[in-house]
Amino acid sequence: MAKRVKCCVCEAILNKNEIGLNKKLIGVHIRKNFCLNCLAVHLDATTDDLLEKIEDFKNEGCTLFE
Repeated sequence: MAKRVKCCVCEAILNKNEIGLNKKLIGVHIRKNFCLNCLAVHLDATTDDLLEKIEDFKNEGCTLFE
C-alpha cells in the first residue's frame, strides 16, 4: 500500500492532484506538502485559481495529475 501524504499544516490526506500541484508550484524535491486550501493560503491565491491550474496542467498532458 502506498504511503499516504498529509498536509504539513492541517494533516489532511492529499490526493494525487494536490501532490502534483505541490510538485509543480513549489518543487519536485519538497518535503512538506499542502492540501489545496493550505496551499492557497501559502501562495496567496484562491482555491479556484489552483483548481484552474490543475486543469491547465492536465490539458497540457502533465502526468503528475489524474
